[in-house]
Amino acid sequence: MAVIQDARGRVLLSRRPEHAHQGGLWEFPGGKLEPGEGVGQALRREIREELGLEVSAHSPLIRFVHHYPDKRVLLDVRRVTRYSGLPRGLEGQPLAWVDLEEIGRYPLPPADRPIVHALRLPRHYLITGADPRDPERFLDRLAAALERGIHLVQLRAHGLAPESYQALAEAVLSMCRQRPGVEVILNGDPQLARLLGADGVHLTSRRLLACTRRPLPEPFWVGASCHTAEELARANALGLDYALLSPVRATRSHPDARPLGWPAFRELVDAVSLPVYALGGVSGADTELAQRHGAQGVAGIGAFWGA
Repeated sequence: MAVIQDARGRVLLSRRPEHAHQGGLWEFPGGKLEPGEGVGQALRREIREELGLEVSAHSPLIRFVHHYPDKRVLLDVRRVTRYSGLPRGLEGQPLAWVDLEEIGRYPLPPADRPIVHALRLPRHYLITGADPRDPERFLDRLAAALERGIHLVQLRAHGLAPESYQALAEAVLSMCRQRPGVEVILNGDPQLARLLGADGVHLTSRRLLACTRRPLPEPFWVGASCHTAEELARANALGLDYALLSPVRATRSHPDARPLGWPAFRELVDAVSLPVYALGGVSGADTELAQRHGAQGVAGIGAFWGA
């Protein structure tokens, strides 16, 4: 399956025939692997046959399993980064270039929901670190991180009293709202995120396991910290939008935690249908490596918070 974008960042969707399975829904183009084909070969063939485009470069976006009532399908979704030609519906299918903000107006199959989330989420996810009790220094660090290109911020400050956390959250939101495209996730009470107009909430693993349903509706982001297959499965079953999976490597902050390593990380991620960030002992330099192992990107404190 392919995500193709134009110079304005719009994504290309095609509509399924009315008589087909899930007919009338819009979808990302692509299809099945033929016997003996690799993912890249199948991608180029399908896009040539469906749209008349020649794909010359692509990169991983998300890979996940989707369960239909009668079958289980592994979807390996690629972001097409270079192509030639103008798209045409060679199989008679209507096409549309759609802004990500408008994609909700186009009914998609349930299997495509994680793809939309993967498109909207950035590759780097900042978790705030030291100095929450010194708001001025804390906000200086945040401003520097935003200058370096961070677009997704999780406000993590477990040591603060609720009223102090709320005051800091208000200051963080005020700063981030001045920068287009920057989103703020609160690591705390979901209702506080709603009250303050934050972009979402992040659940600790303990809060995740205590949940019986998704704590906030869309379009709020809801994510969770996971360390095991059980926790990832719970995040998936609750319909969360993303997860953090850690620790990938050994860390000084949690020296007793056994690192997963990249092969185990890939195995756990392949079992769920939501974007998963790699966390623990990783940095921005590991982004491509993380993506090759199924990650949305990398998250971290030390990686992005700075000195």
